[in-house]
Amino acid sequence: MRHLDWEGCFNVRDLGGLPAAGGRRTRFGAVVRADALDGLSEAGWDALTRCGVRTVIDLRDEDERGPDLASRPEDLTTLHIPLDGTGDREFWSVWRNGPQFATPLYYGPHLERMPERSAAVLAAIADARAGGVVFHCGGGRDRAGQIAMLVLAIAGVPPDVIASDYALSFERLPARYAAHREPDQGPVLEQYLAERHTTAERVIVELLTTVDVPNTLRAAGLTDAHVERLRSRLLDQSQGMLPARWRLH
Repeated sequence: MRHLDWEGCFNVRDLGGLPAAGGRRTRFGAVVRADALDGLSEAGWDALTRCGVRTVIDLRDEDERGPDLASRPEDLTTLHIPLDGTGDREFWSVWRNGPQFATPLYYGPHLERMPERSAAVLAAIADARAGGVVFHCGGGRDRAGQIAMLVLAIAGVPPDVIASDYALSFERLPARYAAHREPDQGPVLEQYLAERHTTAERVIVELLTTVDVPNTLRAAGLTDAHVERLRSRLLDQSQGMLPARWRLH
């Protein structure tokens, strides 16, 4: 039920239904991750609207955006918040030169170098108007994966569950590559990680268990109020405490 069929997209899933802190679960219809929405058909936009989405956050750089294939509903709020920070040429001279950019290997370095960019996206999700929020990049795997990782961590979703969510993109993206007549990146990326004696899932688990993500985001501008609003948006209404490491002071 987490996979959503929006005609024109291929890698859309609801972040609801996952185990979270204190025995709670993440809510369906609150936050959705996706590949680029500009390929949606009219039926695709209608499906998005029927899912309750009212805010779209586009993580792509300006030069990646194209015109919408079908008219975007007028009542949607669309925010452009580029995640990459491509102006930092020193950083990207390392991370764009090879398959590593299409893996979670760069998440930790990116958070260390430019935490304010991730914090800005999470703050926008927290401050979004009532209704569902969808964030997307191009393929919906890596930039969307980084934001999904942080959003789910705030909700107290265990690292291994977050990593499993990331891995689902490898199942969904072959259809997108085929539709765009592009080679499937999946086998290349898995081989690249295997040569480094790791997997995408292991990289995410290790990051979430070794990097002080809460303090990193706090120093970058994410406030207690943002965290509480994110939790209210993400979590069901049953009682439960957030893990101490996610309580910002």
